[in-house]
Amino acid sequence: MGKTTATRHITAPVEKVFQAISDVSTFAQTNPNIVNIEMLSTQTSGVGTRFRETRSMNGREATTELEFTEYVENEHVRIVSDAGGTIWDTLMKLTPEGETTRLDMQMDARPYKLMSKIVTPLISGMVNKAVQEDMDGLKERLEM
Repeated sequence: MGKTTATRHITAPVEKVFQAISDVSTFAQTNPNIVNIEMLSTQTSGVGTRFRETRSMNGREATTELEFTEYVENEHVRIVSDAGGTIWDTLMKLTPEGETTRLDMQMDARPYKLMSKIVTPLISGMVNKAVQEDMDGLKERLEM
């Protein structure tokens, strides 16, 4: 599957966009596909924050454990998950552009088990669609 990328120009200050992508409870409120968040760590943002996310995808619910592995305020976050024999590595970078913020998301899928090496490329379209929907939902809610 490789990389899935998305870019959105959001009419909101970088601090507001960073808050939305770096605080688990805020991100869940801005993402229409997330149906439940369960914290697995006492902190809700920053490196080491762990949580279980349940989201609706194609009418079905999927639950994944995720962890913040990088966190540079108002610049970027990296969230990593090891699920189904694949490492899902998502980097979200912010760039202030006058009155707007450019948000670039890149998700790398690195399957390491035989079945995931077969399945991951087959679901790449679904994953790309979900990433685009996540970014659209985030932009829409932040611009309200």
